[in-house]
Amino acid sequence: QVQLVESGGGLVQPGGSLRLSCAASGIIFAIYEMGWYRQAPGKQRELVATINSGGSTNYADSVKGRFTISRDNAKNTVYLQMNSLKPEDTAVYYCKAKISTSQTIGRDYWGQGTQVTVSS
Repeated sequence: QVQLVESGGGLVQPGGSLRLSCAASGIIFAIYEMGWYRQAPGKQRELVATINSGGSTNYADSVKGRFTISRDNAKNTVYLQMNSLKPEDTAVYYCKAKISTSQTIGRDYWGQGTQVTVSS
């Protein structure tokens, strides 16, 4: 069974930085796209950033120039470096990965989320 576990969330002041990690575990044949999504109180979940197996990235306009997504394929881990954080970045951040196993091909898996709070 595949599981995704996020870590690195917390409370920071505006202008501060955080680094989120998401590690996939289980019997995995391949991981394709990985990404980060977030959901603020009273709002729908939105895409933050994605990275494919070749390292190509996409970002939401609201985080371009401030956030950087990366991955370590040997560790089945995706990271999100968040700099110049703003109060509007406050949300629960979720990891998603498209994964192939012996049972399914290219299925999306979600982590349980990690809270990021930006406040002075």
